[in-house]
Amino acid sequence: MNLKKKAVMHWSGGKDSALALQQILLSNEFEIVSLLTIIEEQTSLSTVHAIPIKILQMQAKSLNIPLYTIEVKKNLENYQQKMTEAVHYFKTKNVTHFIFGDLGSSNIKIYREKFFNPFGIEVVQPLWNKTSAEIINEFLHANIKAKIIVVDAKKFDNNFIGKELNKQTIQSFPLGIDVCGEFGEYHTLVYGGNLFKEEINFSITDIQKKIYKIQLTEDKQQIIENWQAQISV
Repeated sequence: MNLKKKAVMHWSGGKDSALALQQILLSNEFEIVSLLTIIEEQTSLSTVHAIPIKILQMQAKSLNIPLYTIEVKKNLENYQQKMTEAVHYFKTKNVTHFIFGDLGSSNIKIYREKFFNPFGIEVVQPLWNKTSAEIINEFLHANIKAKIIVVDAKKFDNNFIGKELNKQTIQSFPLGIDVCGEFGEYHTLVYGGNLFKEEINFSITDIQKKIYKIQLTEDKQQIIENWQAQISV
């Protein structure tokens, strides 16, 4: 008997994790035991994408996959502690793989493997080693529906918030934007398509500018300004 490998899908609620999940399911190699999403404990929104936990729960229900959330502090100082607790929990469920929708333009692969491998967990990244052009083309042909919900305020106008991520929208991006938003230019919320039993209904009630300070080194900060959708069910 060819038993599937038990895996956890790291779920952002956006296009990359959705595309990675779809490809993993089509491979028929893994049993997805759970989605895993990181939540900011102060806001109950997912980190980076700022998706309300209610929407994430609706996505999980429509995907028919349980959702496991990790609550972290705003500065992520307890991220490793919380992720370690999650790994120990899923090890009791015989999970051997964690799946990520990472793209290949950063050192995140090295970080993931350094963190997870000592636990006996193998990292799987189905989108790795593909160009942004290849990935966005795969997305456009995957019948996954997504809308833009966060954009870099230094690169986009706020009128991109709420736009459907399709060929027309991508062609209207300002010059110099990675088509997948790999450098944080934009983030999405997936709400329908082949993956889902039913579409996720949500509305954007407001658009706000959010400013984040990221401490890169002891004496160096990065300031991020985003237009961010306020989302309700």
